[in-house]
Amino acid sequence: MTRIDKIMSKKLSKDIYKKAYSLMCTARAMSDLYEENKEVTSKYVHATSKGHEAIQLAVGLQLTENDWVAPYYRDDSILLGIGMQPYELMLQLLCKKDDPFSGGRTYYAHPSLKREGFPKIPHQSSATGMQGIPTTGVAMGIQYQEKEGLTKPKRGEEPVTVCSFGDASITEGEVAEAFQMAALKKLPILYLVQDNEWDISAHASEMRAVDATHYAKGFGLKTYTIDGTDFTKSYETIQHAFKEIREKRTPILIHAKVPLLNHHTSGVRMEWYRDDLEEARSRDPFPKLKAELLANGFSKSDLVEIEKQAKITVENDYQKALKAEDPNPEDLFSHDFAPTPILEEKGDRAPKDKEATVMVDSALFAIKEIMSEHPESLLYGQDVGKRLGGVFREAATLAQTFGYNRVFNTPIQEAFIIGSTVGMSAVGLKPIVEVQFADYIWPGLNQLFTEVSRSNYLSNGKWPVSCIIRVPIGAYGSGGPYHSSSVESVLAQIRGIKIAYPSNGADLKGLMKSAYYDPNPVVILEHKGLYWSKIKGTSAAKTIEPSEDYVIPFGKGRIALESEDSDNTICIITYGMGVHWALNAAKNHKGKVEIVDLRTINPIDEDLVFERVNKHGKCLVLTEEPYNNSFAQSLVGRIQEHCFEKLDAPVYVMGSENLPAIPLNSTLEARMLPNAEKVSDKIGEILAY
Repeated sequence: MTRIDKIMSKKLSKDIYKKAYSLMCTARAMSDLYEENKEVTSKYVHATSKGHEAIQLAVGLQLTENDWVAPYYRDDSILLGIGMQPYELMLQLLCKKDDPFSGGRTYYAHPSLKREGFPKIPHQSSATGMQGIPTTGVAMGIQYQEKEGLTKPKRGEEPVTVCSFGDASITEGEVAEAFQMAALKKLPILYLVQDNEWDISAHASEMRAVDATHYAKGFGLKTYTIDGTDFTKSYETIQHAFKEIREKRTPILIHAKVPLLNHHTSGVRMEWYRDDLEEARSRDPFPKLKAELLANGFSKSDLVEIEKQAKITVENDYQKALKAEDPNPEDLFSHDFAPTPILEEKGDRAPKDKEATVMVDSALFAIKEIMSEHPESLLYGQDVGKRLGGVFREAATLAQTFGYNRVFNTPIQEAFIIGSTVGMSAVGLKPIVEVQFADYIWPGLNQLFTEVSRSNYLSNGKWPVSCIIRVPIGAYGSGGPYHSSSVESVLAQIRGIKIAYPSNGADLKGLMKSAYYDPNPVVILEHKGLYWSKIKGTSAAKTIEPSEDYVIPFGKGRIALESEDSDNTICIITYGMGVHWALNAAKNHKGKVEIVDLRTINPIDEDLVFERVNKHGKCLVLTEEPYNNSFAQSLVGRIQEHCFEKLDAPVYVMGSENLPAIPLNSTLEARMLPNAEKVSDKIGEILAY
């Protein structure tokens, strides 16, 4: 007998066995009913926990209202275990209006829950393994709160975070990032890996070099490997793990071996490809639990009655769910963003008796002010810690001022940097994170698109992700193909995030402050070439530092230069470095050029854009990106649609050459990018049209 077996040698109470059996009967009845009514229930794809019920109930029954859990799409028994009713789960199965998780927006067993007396469940996506990073972010947030004294849980009531995976999903690289951070920072999280040896039709022998236990040990995670069909063993192992995590605040992985006794999903049926069904059925947890109850004081009639009541409840709830109201068409448009309190520009943009400061310092001062006032704010990313303070010194002195718990370096893992903000925000923190260069954002796009941007919408407004993602961007000083890219067009295609791209220090500070008080995810693109105003013609990026209370609402542009003439004038719509190219180019066309600085890309100030284009009749949209298929080109389409009758010339777009990358050589870089001279020539061409 092992040490853990000795610790767990006591039998469970009769009440626990009875509840577990009742819920297992309920889960099995639901699975059977869905199959019997597949012509109806399979309208929307679903999966069930059949074969996984024992380990899932062992978890669900022991979670408390202090805890956090991230079930995956086969975890309806966990949901029953925490107290959800079959009727509530069926509302999601049938995509009904009152689906408590998403209001009919997402699949069965894709929960999000924020209900008093229940464990908290942030939005769960369908991408396998993607829940690992946001849920580890929850654990990281809990640890931060405890270290900073923001929360002081009673002994024995310390929050535990549970992240549930199917075994096939842990081959995802993002799961490795989650394991790495949990082990590195000793986070209070339990990873539950349910191993049924199947992906969809791919078997474990085809997919993995080692199983979850051996894989996790490579990160230094403590592991338990158990028979997940044995309810008593599962319950006691979970009980022991929860106790250890609550007391020691350390990560643990439990690898539970289970059979898959139902289809992968309602759309991929097991009989099409499975050759192990007889062996799998021999490990069914249902008859095992039934036998255990009969050996521990329950009679056959007791169990028959429990089964009967479960079937009646499931059938009645199903009939009730069928009659429930569907969403209304207008429900489609709610919760794209959470309401922001910042609706107008406030504060002093240019206080008297102050000297102009470089743009990078404007951002630094904004974050210092935020962190001084708000203990829930923290900053992390690559190289932002004490030794360097950011590769552009954009975080200089912050670690020394606020300490290592609030300002810290992360490993090179952009997915974790971005995706962890989901969990950090869920526990009530405001993470400010940095992707070191825009060129490096690509590994983080999966989390940004799948988790960060959709959380508020798919949770029906329960879980907006409040975060700031800083991204140094743009070409500067022969940065070459991996340190010069512009990515705003890709980001603009991700609905559910806000995007700022300021051209000067005052706007950067005002937008940073506005982003902090915005409950939605905000990406701030900060042009490297404007940070220090070292590039000729960018001195206007240096501004008087605004007052501490200065904020700029998103979606409000500004006129950076007004035209003085009333005849044959042009309006340039631009942002970031484009503002400075335009300002310098306008010197060659006195009084003829007006410049609109968008300041934010999403939302965009369409009213200002259309008003100014209608006034001038001629327009150039200027960007640093290659212009084909770009955000700038799409804006041209909007302008022509709304301003067509007032136009005196086609709306033009100007950007970098349409090539795959910006070369390192300075001559080639100069040929690739717009500049003031090229913009001036284009202005002349349009004015002469």
